[in-house]
Formats: sequence, C-alpha cells, structure tokens
Amino acid sequence: MRALLLSAYAAQSHRYWQAGLRQMFPQWSWTELELPPRHFSWRIRGNPLYWSIAEREALLAPHDVLIATSMVDLATLRGLVPSLADIPTLLYFHENQFEYPQNDQQHSLLEAQMVSLYAALAADGLAFNSRYNLESFLAGCERLLGRLPDRVPPGIVSRLQSKAVVLPVPLLPAQQHPPEGGNFAQWEPGALRLLWSARFEHDKGGEGLYRLLQALEQMGTHYQLAVTGQQFRNSPPVFAQIQQRFSGRLVQFGFVARSEDYSTLQHEADVVISTALHEFQGLAVMQAVAAGCVPVVPDRLAYRETYAHEFRYPSCPDDPALEATGAAQLLSNIATQLPESPDLSAYTLSPLRVRYQRILCNLQDSQPQPG
Repeated sequence: MRALLLSAYAAQSHRYWQAGLRQMFPQWSWTELELPPRHFSWRIRGNPLYWSIAEREALLAPHDVLIATSMVDLATLRGLVPSLADIPTLLYFHENQFEYPQNDQQHSLLEAQMVSLYAALAADGLAFNSRYNLESFLAGCERLLGRLPDRVPPGIVSRLQSKAVVLPVPLLPAQQHPPEGGNFAQWEPGALRLLWSARFEHDKGGEGLYRLLQALEQMGTHYQLAVTGQQFRNSPPVFAQIQQRFSGRLVQFGFVARSEDYSTLQHEADVVISTALHEFQGLAVMQAVAAGCVPVVPDRLAYRETYAHEFRYPSCPDDPALEATGAAQLLSNIATQLPESPDLSAYTLSPLRVRYQRILCNLQDSQPQPG
C-alpha cells in the first residue's frame, strides 16, 4: 500500500498519531508531508499553495490512499493538483474549529471553519478521534450554515454524517522500564502525587487548576504536583501565578523535554488531573492513565466517553468555585483509597489497527473503477 499523509499543522499530538499509523502499518510505503505548528491562519489557507508547487512531484507520484488532517485545505489542494481527486481520501479530525473557547487574542475562526467544511465535503471519508469531536463538528456546521444569507443547499450535514466514523488516536507502547529519578525534585513520602500535563493555553483551564489547588490547600490535603505542559510566549499569566503561589508543592513546572524523565513522572504519579475547557480526546491524560495514573477529569467533553463516573468531578462552568471544590473533594476521596487506573487496552495499536484497516480498505472498495 502506498500511502500519502498530509499534516498541515503538525502539532505534538498530530505527530504522535503519525507515528501510530506507521507502527500499525509498517509494511506500507509512506510519503509524509507536514508543516510546522505556527502561524495558524496562514497554515490553514496556505498549505495548498505551498504543497501544490513546492511538493508537486511528491503529490503527483502514484498513491493508493491519501490521509489528511482536517487542517488541510483539501478542496483547494485537489483543485490545484487534480490527480489527487482520484485517490481514496480520509480526512482525520484531531479537533474541529467550532468548539474552541474564544479569548481576546484569537481572530475569528470563521475562515478555518469554512476550510474544514469544504475539506469534509471533498473527502471520501471522515474520521474523528472521539464521539464528542464528531457531534460538535456536525452541530457547528449546522449552526454555521444556518447563519448564511441564502442559497444554502439542503442535506449538507446529513451528507457529512453518512461518511463519518469515530476512530481514536492509538496509544503507543509505553516504555517498559522507566529510569529511576529524573531532572526534577523528588516526591515526598506520603504525599498524593498529582500530574497536570497540558499546554499552557487558555483552553486547558489554568484558572481551574489554580482554584483546585486553592481548594486542596483549604482542605489541608498533603499533595505534590508536577506541571509538565508546553509553554508559550503568550501563555496566560495564571501559570506564572501557579508557579509562584504553589512553589512549595511543585516537583516540576514546565515542559519535560526528555521522554525518559516524562515517562518517570507518569509512572511515579498517583493521579493525573485535567481542568480542560476543551478536549477532543485527551491524549496526555490517556498516556498517564496507561502508565498507571488514576484520572480526575471534569464531567464534560470527550472524557465522558473514556472514564467512568467515579473518575469525573461535576462540571460547573457557571460556578468555577463549585467546580474546584468538587474536584478537590474527588481527589480527597481518591487519596483515602487509591483505585486502580481504568483499562484503556481498547485504545492500543492492535485493536485500533483492525478498525483503521477496515475503514481505509472500505474507502478503496467504494472508489469507482476506471474505464
């Protein structure tokens, strides 16, 4: 099988997924084109312009299947390189542009929404990493189409739904024997070991983490915390406040570059926490759970599909203080008797390989034959 893979905004989780594809199908011949995860608006609109000229030879080579991320402007790219329209194409949604919480720094996502809508119409099949991602995308398309002034043809959303499936990003095999220690402070004996691993961005709930830590302090919980997310120049100021206010609790603050050290933190922590305002699959939490952590996550987003009620604290977006109290109470209960981490074997390479292969083969079988 000759596979062409296009990733227009190759963020860390997207590259993790690419590695999973290669591991699931090592016998395939892979041609992978990716663009760096910066200049978001330009990446969304500029990828067909760049690839159709700079990578035209690679695009014109014979391929049996095309797999593209949802940030690829597939409709325009197929117009600029018409031969791509003859290749069975799966558009993969790590996220969708309808469900991001807005902040003052963000530009309108309308253009990105339209690009993903046209790309979805141009693709032969659609795959989403969670049911929440799929349903929120379809609902977002419905809202967008309802705002357009006229000449909107009927049945667009049902057409998209008919070719959409849920297909999670697979969990890659964990390191079998993580090294002892690492370039971070040592855990104190008897402390509840907490891990928070998300990007330092507004949609990952830094304010919620701050309030949760305040609630733990008020309850007198003996805990320590490793904060391991990626940092950015324009990260919300609340993360600096967490570092200053709770410095005595921190064994690590900031991105852990060495995979061995990060693996050590995952294996040594008791609980992985999420305070996310948006999460389409929650890979960082899943990786930690696979390493043995107990999840403590909000009762919203994609978490409802993955974790039982006992691991979810009440979601109270209109009452952040109440949500923080609920999360702290769940952590306190877990500290009393640490349960086993959930079984995520269904998300590993072997079972998901079967699903990926079936979907990609069905795409090929549904293509009209030449002549």
